[in-house]
Amino acid sequence: QVQLVESGGGLAQAGGSLRLSCAASGSIFRINAMGWYRQAPGKQRELVATITTGSSTTYADSVEGRFTISRENGLATVYLQMNSLKPEDTGVYYCNAKYRNGMEFWGKGTLVIVSS
Repeated sequence: QVQLVESGGGLAQAGGSLRLSCAASGSIFRINAMGWYRQAPGKQRELVATITTGSSTTYADSVEGRFTISRENGLATVYLQMNSLKPEDTGVYYCNAKYRNGMEFWGKGTLVIVSS
């Protein structure tokens, strides 16, 4: 089992920046990849960015060039640096961890609000 705790959300103005953190604990040695997802009001949860143990990254088209996912201490801590924020980036951001066998874990989320 893996426990994930997100932090760093809050209120930002359009064009501003925020940095989200996700601290993983438990059986983290089995984690193959971690990612950030977000859910805007009235919308489905969507992928924002992922990073693997080999540091391969993927990004949603909507955040490419503005957001950067990174890791520290293996995958014990994962960050999401969000720059040039837009109002449409508003939502609850969730940290996700996946084992190689497909089992996955979720944090409780952190709220990001971007004002225009």
